[in-house]
Amino acid sequence: MALTTAGVAACGKCRYFDQASTESHGASLGLCRYNPPISQPTQDSHGVWPKVEASDWCGHYERAEA
Repeated sequence: MALTTAGVAACGKCRYFDQASTESHGASLGLCRYNPPISQPTQDSHGVWPKVEASDWCGHYERAEA
């Protein structure tokens, strides 16, 4: 199996990339919705989704629906 490069499998092209939640932070930043939110060290803190750049990539890539 060939390794897919970042140009093809970038977060910005992935079905799990959520740019709408971070539009105020710039067009290249979004949230990865593949895994559940990351828990925080204190009980009263809310979990957070990982922030990713649209040009980042990982092994969970799935092409977004058109």
